Amino acid sequence: MIRDDDADFHAPDPTHPTWAETNYFGFYNAEEHLNVGVYALFRPNLGTVTTSVCMNSRRTVTQWEADFCDMRSAVPIPQPRNLRDYALSSGLHVRCLAPNRQWQIDYDDGHGTRIDVRYEALMPAFDIHDPAMDPMCASASQEGKFAWGTAYNGHFDQTGAFKGSVTVRGRTVPIDCVSTMDHSWGPRPERGAPAMSWLHAHFSKDLAIHAILGFDPAQDNGRELWLAHGYVLERGKVFGLKAGTGQTLRKQERYPESIALRLTDSTNRVWELNGRAVTTMPWVYVPNSIGFNTLSEWTCGTQRGWGEVMDFIELPVLNTLNSAPATLRASKPL
Repeated sequence: MIRDDDADFHAPDPTHPTWAETNYFGFYNAEEHLNVGVYALFRPNLGTVTTSVCMNSRRTVTQWEADFCDMRSAVPIPQPRNLRDYALSSGLHVRCLAPNRQWQIDYDDGHGTRIDVRYEALMPAFDIHDPAMDPMCASASQEGKFAWGTAYNGHFDQTGAFKGSVTVRGRTVPIDCVSTMDHSWGPRPERGAPAMSWLHAHFSKDLAIHAILGFDPAQDNGRELWLAHGYVLERGKVFGLKAGTGQTLRKQERYPESIALRLTDSTNRVWELNGRAVTTMPWVYVPNSIGFNTLSEWTCGTQRGWGEVMDFIELPVLNTLNSAPATLRASKPL
């Protein structure tokens, strides 16, 4: 169970220099196809924080083609350390107004790009290590033990409402959407994490689906997905996912162009979803890994929604895959 004090810094393990604590807030304007990601990765043992503020409404294969990217690798952690209120020299200021329920996200790069967005939770924080909440964890299966290596030794996901605006070099775009944030803590070395798909589909405040899935990028270009954790938020109630499979088709590089999911919740209801990418961007959240990021349009029956997909693969793994002729053939447009 996630407690109010989980909104604060957790005591880092002094034997792990790369121990990390993270906040991620992702939101969008569906009409503009503008996808926004705000990320802070604190390394308390090193005294630094990596920050990323990215905005993208296009199909890109480089960061400089996106609407905006500001990525910093070694921003000092302000003193006194306070995860509920941190104003960084990168221009990012995050305040937790109610523990694990409400945040204010502000950013100003000093050159006409700003964020003024408030997040309000629609559900309790979903603890992937709580068997009372997560059926996959309760199953004691290998899939349910997935913690992205050790990076997710402590981790929750949460769906909520984002409202406010972003301004990109003087052009203001309103934000009023349902999306999903996360918070994690644990040892996070910069090499050795498995591939992971972190995705969600938001249809309204009454229906949203979030899933963490694994895949093998060396097998058929990572087509087959298996469920690690996830939930359905329906009319204010949370139903953990107990089973699921999926297939991802990648047409451009390794971006998830289309996704088909079949997920079973704790009440044995089956949810079939189909996603289609409308944007692409390589999100470098840390130096040694790529998040193949898309804003995707989702359908579930007659309902239509939106959500972000991030497929993470480490750079040395990509180097290996791209040196293999069989993988090169699989990664070409189909």
